[in-house]
Amino acid sequence: MFSALAIASSGLSAQRARMDVIAQNLANAETTKTPQGGPYQRRVVNLEAVEPAVAFPTSLTAPGPASMTNMLNPSPTTAGMLGPQSGMALPSFTPIGFTDDTGGVRVASLSADQREGPIIYNPGSPDADKNGYVHMPNVNMTEELMDLMNSRRLYEANATVFQVARAMLHKAIDI
Repeated sequence: MFSALAIASSGLSAQRARMDVIAQNLANAETTKTPQGGPYQRRVVNLEAVEPAVAFPTSLTAPGPASMTNMLNPSPTTAGMLGPQSGMALPSFTPIGFTDDTGGVRVASLSADQREGPIIYNPGSPDADKNGYVHMPNVNMTEELMDLMNSRRLYEANATVFQVARAMLHKAIDI
C-alpha cells in the first residue's frame, strides 16, 4: 500500500518538474539574447519509468513493444541533452521517501528543443543581424499552454490517487 503512495508521489514530482520548465519557457518566450548567445531555446522534460524491484508475473505485464516502459522512456536520439555531462545540473524532483525499488516515474533529463524559432524583420532591435532580422525563441505559446494543461491534469490525477491511497491506509488502521 505504501508503494501506491510512492508511485503517486513520483508522478506529482515529475509533473511539477514539467510545470516548472513550462513556466520557464513561457517566461523566456521573447528572450532574443541569452548569456550563451542567440535566442532562448525551449526546454523539454524527459520522463522515464522506474521499474519496481519486485518482478510482476508475466500475465500482468503489458505485451510487446507497447509496454509502459517503452511508452514512458524518451528516445535517446534527442539532440541537445542537458545534464551532468554538459555541466548543467538537473533539478532535484525526487520526493522524500521515494526509492527506485517501488516503481513510478522520474525526470530522466532535460533537453533543448532544436527547432528553429521564427525570424522577424526588426532593424531597430539591438539583437538584429546586419540585415535587420532578429532570431526569436522557438517557444510556441499555444504548445506550451497545452503542455501546461496536460501536466496540470496529470498532477491532479496523481494527487487523487495519493489521497485515495492515504484514505485506504487510514481505513485499514481503523480496522
